[in-house]
Amino acid sequence: MRKFVVTGVLALLASGMGNMAAAAVPQPVDQARTMEEVVDRVVASENKLNNDIRRYSPLVETYIQNLKPDKELGFVPAGDKYFLGKADFAKGVNLASLSDTDTKGKKLVLGIGNFFSFAMQYLPDGFLQMIFIDTNGFDKQHYRFDYVKREFLGEVRCLVFDVTPLPKSGKGRFLGRIWVEDQGYNIVRFNGGYGGGGHNSYYFHFDSWRTNVQPGLWMPSFVYSEEKELHYAMTKKLDFRAQTRLWGYNIGHAAQEQELSKILVETPVQDDTKTANDLTPIQAQRSWDREAEDNVSDRLQRLGLMSPKGEVDKVLETVVNNLEVTNNLDIEPEVQCRVMMTTTLESFTLGHTIVLSRGLIDVLPDEASLATVIAHELGHVVLGHRMDSNFAFFDQLLIDDKDSFRHFGFARTPEEEKAASDKGMQLLNSSPYKNQLGNAALFMTALEARQKEIPNLISPHLGNRVPAVVKSAAPAVLDAKQKAQPNPQPNPQMIAALPIGGRVKLDPWVDRLDLLKSKPVGAVAEREKMPFEVTPFMPYLTRYSTNEPGKPANASATDSKSPEAASAAPADPATKP
Repeated sequence: MRKFVVTGVLALLASGMGNMAAAAVPQPVDQARTMEEVVDRVVASENKLNNDIRRYSPLVETYIQNLKPDKELGFVPAGDKYFLGKADFAKGVNLASLSDTDTKGKKLVLGIGNFFSFAMQYLPDGFLQMIFIDTNGFDKQHYRFDYVKREFLGEVRCLVFDVTPLPKSGKGRFLGRIWVEDQGYNIVRFNGGYGGGGHNSYYFHFDSWRTNVQPGLWMPSFVYSEEKELHYAMTKKLDFRAQTRLWGYNIGHAAQEQELSKILVETPVQDDTKTANDLTPIQAQRSWDREAEDNVSDRLQRLGLMSPKGEVDKVLETVVNNLEVTNNLDIEPEVQCRVMMTTTLESFTLGHTIVLSRGLIDVLPDEASLATVIAHELGHVVLGHRMDSNFAFFDQLLIDDKDSFRHFGFARTPEEEKAASDKGMQLLNSSPYKNQLGNAALFMTALEARQKEIPNLISPHLGNRVPAVVKSAAPAVLDAKQKAQPNPQPNPQMIAALPIGGRVKLDPWVDRLDLLKSKPVGAVAEREKMPFEVTPFMPYLTRYSTNEPGKPANASATDSKSPEAASAAPADPATKP
């Protein structure tokens, strides 16, 4: 039953090489011969997905930005909501919250202005519903299918159909357009909305995308939704944009399969008394601390909250290396970097492990801005700000998924944050980035200016609030910028911060993060800069390839648009104004 969503360094990252060449894919022997047969196969494939997905429990993240009109910029953020949970499809469309223990994932109150008793509430389950076209009869008895054209989505050739509910087929039916790949006849994209909302519950428009994660298997990955001037409670009006991301379909299994396929060779151990094999007390403490770091990182990765080591980690570690070399730092054990999968902007340290969220990397405008954030965290490392070494005991990690954010916490005291910012600026002033801090200063200024409109985006799960880090580092960065450019000329093309999804793309099957490789945009109008804002998804779809074991060639959809709006079930209104 459908549920209503609403009721009552980075310079390196930016230089993409363009699109990959389309790979020739052999066509199946049993191609459909008529459009009637195509529709039959589309219906069969969709109903099979509805059954197959019950075996999976992916993580689901929904970020909603409410909007207000702006004379110069069109629409700008005016408040936000965030939800992170784990899906349970075994008994329908259900979510267990990981981020909102108070409401248990049932409601996300709009929270814009003073709505009194007419508060509008978003339902996370309703946004998740948007990954399905119709779970209550998607067939020719309830829908009319009108062929439109052929179209490529990335490298995938698709047949495009307009889908219309038949008369008297009931409320909550999908009305819109579907894109069907022409080999297995799987729906890879659908765009439109559900019909039949009422005065107290609403359906939202959405654009839903799927990714080819395994041969013949296209799984829901991204949903974008937006609504403009939706009137409710007689005098109220709602404008919003939302993104929903799904990942973690194969949590844990990929690592197990790779481990069993490894070839291990045992070598004899020689006891050479001339070699110093014993650890000093200091070395033992360092080893113990590193074990605690690795335990936490491994646990977060198994939960689907941290990405496996990959390309983005290497970029971050390159910046760390630049800071270490130019400051003559010799840190033991070596500093490593990891990336949280979440959209919320945060950074923190696990001992000698620097952690940045995917969302923070997304919005940073250039490599110098990235270096400014990393230098702050490296300051914690240099100053010896340690984490709780109790996590070296494995029983400290045996927790329920829903308790993850309550169990782990790595926020620093204000004194430690100030000391790390001061040390970070010392590192930057002796680094290759010392004369490139103009954009870093703009980023900090933009974040401070917008923090009241995006409180949930800047609320961390495990570390300190980014504005606190920014506030302590901003004076030094601005001072360094002034010294480097006493009379800077304003550059209209300079971007203070990117939209959400501007740097990193996500693989929903193995949780791998990769850098976006896109062509330069050229001149950007002021309205197109959209710092910290939600934008639509437009993935470059490819088919799964076995060329690289464990690595789907289908570039997972680009992170720019995944909205979850309100889907609803006429018989199950979520809330009432």
